[in-house]
Amino acid sequence: MKESRKQGAMSPCAACKLLRRRCAQDCVFAPYFPADEPQKFANVHKVFGASNVNKMLQQQVDILQTQLALAQAEVVHMRMRQYPSSSNNPPDNNDSPSPKLMSSQTKSFFSMDMVVDQANLGESLWSC
Repeated sequence: MKESRKQGAMSPCAACKLLRRRCAQDCVFAPYFPADEPQKFANVHKVFGASNVNKMLQQQVDILQTQLALAQAEVVHMRMRQYPSSSNNPPDNNDSPSPKLMSSQTKSFFSMDMVVDQANLGESLWSC
């Protein structure tokens, strides 16, 4: 997203400008079709149509969010394997978090409900 969109001067993205609609702060088109490149969206719109492009971009966002959640879960899993919470001895490295802190972080992380559609992911991050 352009800096001008985040501050006060909301310049609509090329897609919203062409479609003559209000460009929301979380517009799915804005990162891909900046206001200064209107022909880029016009070409894509001619071939695929705005609705289909919107669906494709939204699917991509959903997939990336799922991959991010899995990557975060993998990091927590690796940390838990490296520093088990049953050990009372803190790690020797001063840069790493204490087991007590990690335990509270993992509790807050695992309290979220995550639903993952494995059919759309391809390779699982849990396989070694």
